[in-house]
Amino acid sequence: MSDLDTTPLTPLHKALGAKMTGFAGYEMPVRYPMGVLQEHLHTRARAGLFDISHMGQVLIRHEAGFPGVAAGLERLVSADLLGLGEKRQRYGVLTDETGGILDDLMITNRGDHLLLVVNGACKVADIAHLRAGLPDCEVVPVTDRALLALQGPTAAEVLAPIAAGCEIMRFLDTGIFTSDYGELWVSRSGYTGEDGFEISVPGAEADRLARALLADETVAPVGLGARDSLRLEAGLCLYGQDIDRSTSPVEAGLAWSIGRARRAGGARPGGFPGADRILEEIGNGVARCRVGLLPEGRAPMRAGTALYPVPDAETPLGHVTSGAFGPSLGAPVSMGYVAASHAFAGTRLFGEVRGKRLPVAVVDLPFVPTGYKR
Repeated sequence: MSDLDTTPLTPLHKALGAKMTGFAGYEMPVRYPMGVLQEHLHTRARAGLFDISHMGQVLIRHEAGFPGVAAGLERLVSADLLGLGEKRQRYGVLTDETGGILDDLMITNRGDHLLLVVNGACKVADIAHLRAGLPDCEVVPVTDRALLALQGPTAAEVLAPIAAGCEIMRFLDTGIFTSDYGELWVSRSGYTGEDGFEISVPGAEADRLARALLADETVAPVGLGARDSLRLEAGLCLYGQDIDRSTSPVEAGLAWSIGRARRAGGARPGGFPGADRILEEIGNGVARCRVGLLPEGRAPMRAGTALYPVPDAETPLGHVTSGAFGPSLGAPVSMGYVAASHAFAGTRLFGEVRGKRLPVAVVDLPFVPTGYKR
């Protein structure tokens, strides 16, 4: 893995016995000795600590302060950013001219500028796209900080002694905290469906902070394997798998991220790439959409599995984009795209697995109720 980048926590991962793999150009832990299944269940019951330092952190500034930078980014993102409150975070998508998704990201109002967290595999392209689309803004990648995620029911109890006051934050609140590990940028958010926090820490202090969090008996290190099964149970998209430039936000079930102000009849309708298609889909519907899928039996239906309306159909009406065993359910779970006519909960479809057409039911997402602090 000599050609892969490392994070400030790579030595700690190896000391903890992690199996490492390449992901988004980085050497990352896929699992620890506890194993993926137990890491997953531990996060649901207590708390898991994830290294997400491969993701991109980006600051955007404008000489006019927040109104200038928010209005600027609204040219590239379909979210209502001018309506985003200070110290609040919002999910958004970067779209292209055809209405496809370039990336999904988290956006924080930091008073006079914005902080973005973007996907690791997309961050180089995203930064170039932001700079090209925001010539009147300063786009600054953050390169001296690591990013951790502490997720699970005990996360607030564990983090509170380190970042006093984080325990009163609500879902998608953010704050800057002085700590023994330097200035921490904290958001009450994550990618598991559980309550928890994402913590940006100076890179030089990341190891010490991680060890302090792991010193709590309720916290276990968790790798990419359980991160994937956790987000899948929560019905959350993985960029490059469930969403990409071939999918629109409406097809992906992400229309909720398009603010009322940006929709037809709103205060600032459209104005972002692909707006004509996306707003038309909001008003008139889509031909296909993302759904939850619950295979009958124990056989998993993984990405690429073709889906058919009846066992002997010649033409598929959709396909699976993510699939794995769901430890919380004790059964396989999948997500995918199907024709809108077959996207209703309770619809029975058939997925082709090793040459056999096996039954699978369309179900509502998420598979597991979320634990966010509202």
